[in-house]
Amino acid sequence: MKNEVRLIGGRLKRSKLPVADRPGLRPTPDRVRETLFNWLGTDLSGWRVLDAFAGSGALGFEAASRGAAEALLLEQDAALVTSLRASRERLAASALRVERAEALAWMARCAPARFELVLLDPPFDSGLAPLAAAAAARLVAAGGFLYVEGPSPLAEAPPGLQPWRQLRAGAVHAQLFVAPAGATATLPPPTEPPGGDAT
Repeated sequence: MKNEVRLIGGRLKRSKLPVADRPGLRPTPDRVRETLFNWLGTDLSGWRVLDAFAGSGALGFEAASRGAAEALLLEQDAALVTSLRASRERLAASALRVERAEALAWMARCAPARFELVLLDPPFDSGLAPLAAAAAARLVAAGGFLYVEGPSPLAEAPPGLQPWRQLRAGAVHAQLFVAPAGATATLPPPTEPPGGDAT
């Protein structure tokens, strides 16, 4: 059975992405996505974004919808790659690219300081978040951000990054880390969801 996830902001607002029935595939809840992009600001013009465990593509497409200059989605599952590429064509998301790859190996090969935003939402109960965060930390440009989502928060910040915001929504823990460069001074104040547990 297929479900759908709806984009919540930007040029592609209200567009739908299919969600396939795959082990560990659990798209980021709407409320968490909304909070994340309130933290970051609604306009990501010029940003280079990596969605390392793309799954449904909700995070990467959301970044592209909000003006990212480049949104690279990595996904290992061939069927999901096909679905993501079909959605890219259907929505004419020209700044978005889909690559079939194993995220940890790809990040190990990637040049450092390559992205303003790296999004990590590994398969939910995979236990990959700490390893993925450590691999992703060096890819974040000065003043850029690393977002990590999973069933439990990271025990410590990834190397070279500082905690900035965090949120718990039901079973989901979301954390945003910043690469030091005075970046927080350029951001709008975070907007908390009504009645939320964001800090």
